[in-house]
Amino acid sequence: MNRIARNSGLAALALTMSFGLAACGSDDDTSASDSSSTPSASDTPSDDAMTDDDGMTDDSSDMASDAGAETFGEGCAAVPADGAGSFNGMATDPVATAASANPLLTTLVTAVTKAGLVDTLNSSEGITVFAPTNDAFAKLPPKTLKAVLADKEMLTAILTHHVVGEQLSPDNLAGTFETLNKDELTVEGSDETFTADTEEQAKIICGNIPTANATVYVIDTVMMPTM
Repeated sequence: MNRIARNSGLAALALTMSFGLAACGSDDDTSASDSSSTPSASDTPSDDAMTDDDGMTDDSSDMASDAGAETFGEGCAAVPADGAGSFNGMATDPVATAASANPLLTTLVTAVTKAGLVDTLNSSEGITVFAPTNDAFAKLPPKTLKAVLADKEMLTAILTHHVVGEQLSPDNLAGTFETLNKDELTVEGSDETFTADTEEQAKIICGNIPTANATVYVIDTVMMPTM
């Protein structure tokens, strides 16, 4: 409008304003025809949609794409870079579902399924799971692993020994905690070096993995409970 006024004078400005008033009073058909060539507010993100009440840029998408930022351990390099089994993919799913997409944890997922614990783990809030890798299960003698997988009661005891009913960050990871098996699990260490279970010495090889309802610490050894 200001450019038109400068180029055409006051008369052009008055004419432009009259056309503007006429446009405001046009019927819905005119609006519909305009919308076919011009993106509507719903089609084009507004500045308000990109900022919060304080005027800060909404970084929720950045957070979602950085789920592995606080993880640690040499084993994290083996986690897929993208897809459902990646840090980003796991962050949006409950823990049993998240683990099912991770190629490092397929034996664990098989065991959890056989024990009937998928729903229990997925529906629990604020838990910590110490997740043995496939290689951890492979350390068990084949006959022992087969026997464990076939014994639901024993399998349940072993798996729930790997779950603590509170969410542990690296800052409060060292300590002794009650497990879902109603026994105790001791974690020792500091910084980015931790072992779980004083007897089994299960090393955490990738820690602080977020899922929708749990924090996961991937370990290199299957820990046996006090039966």
